[in-house]
Amino acid sequence: MPSAETLPTNGSSAQNYAFPPGIHVPSLTWFKNDTTQEIDWTVQQQHFEFLISNGVHGVVLAGTNGEAATLSSAEKTQLVQTLRKTAQRLGRPDLPITTGGVAGCTRDAIQQTIEAKEAGATAYLALIPSYFHFAMSQDAIIAFFQELADASPLPILIYNFPTVVSGLDVNSEMLDILGAHKNIVGVKLTCGGIAKVARIAARFDKSEFVAVAGQSDWLIPGLTVGGVGSITGVANLYPKTCVQMYELYQQGKHAEAAALQIKLSVTEWGFGKGGINGTKYVVAHKLGYPLSSADPRKPFPRYTDPEKQKWIVNQVSGLDKIEASL
Repeated sequence: MPSAETLPTNGSSAQNYAFPPGIHVPSLTWFKNDTTQEIDWTVQQQHFEFLISNGVHGVVLAGTNGEAATLSSAEKTQLVQTLRKTAQRLGRPDLPITTGGVAGCTRDAIQQTIEAKEAGATAYLALIPSYFHFAMSQDAIIAFFQELADASPLPILIYNFPTVVSGLDVNSEMLDILGAHKNIVGVKLTCGGIAKVARIAARFDKSEFVAVAGQSDWLIPGLTVGGVGSITGVANLYPKTCVQMYELYQQGKHAEAAALQIKLSVTEWGFGKGGINGTKYVVAHKLGYPLSSADPRKPFPRYTDPEKQKWIVNQVSGLDKIEASL
């Protein structure tokens, strides 16, 4: 299995990257199956150990897969602290930990960065506030990220995910401006905008501002035009395969990386179509976690349709042999 500490950088040190390169996993958050749906810390700890032990280059907490919008500040703090302690115990004290944020205003986003820093996070993944989406002009979006970055004690990673912010998109013109801020280190492109990756590579050195793919099914195309990795939910179940694909490309084994990319794209579709509840179901099912801990926080519906359950298991399982071989 490739070492998580050996980040291929084509001759450059990993320290020369604004945001750590490689495979970052947006960890799922596991809840108890009771009326309060508190975090199931037994399963959560088990999942953290699985991710770290299998070589991911970084972990994102309280992202979309982690159900950020449902988590309290205290829960986010405890998640970061628990992950950091687990990483230290497993010999990876410097594991990059990015904390996601859902804030309705600039003030709250700034406060979240302060809390994340105090808890032990190393970066903050920021969505555009979108409740008043009709008022969020290009200038307003730029101002939000700049003001957040001015005040944040953590580096800011822009999270461009139009689907969850009423269609608001951080376009290339905006990224040109925002990437020049010394405390804005990159963008996660869940919009699938590979052309943005190329334009970022043309405009910025990787020590200034970088692009990471928001899905693993276009990691290799993204790397070919200057991307530096992916934040991928698939790594919740197939971390070694995701890392292997990244490593193969960086080692110059492009044909092998492309062949693995084609196989992984089939699995990615299962996660994408299955959604958060389907992803939690299939990860729990295949890793042997209690299915009672796989439900999202209400009112997000449970993934209980037997036909859908069968479909997602079949759809993602093409990587089982590869993962087991690494």
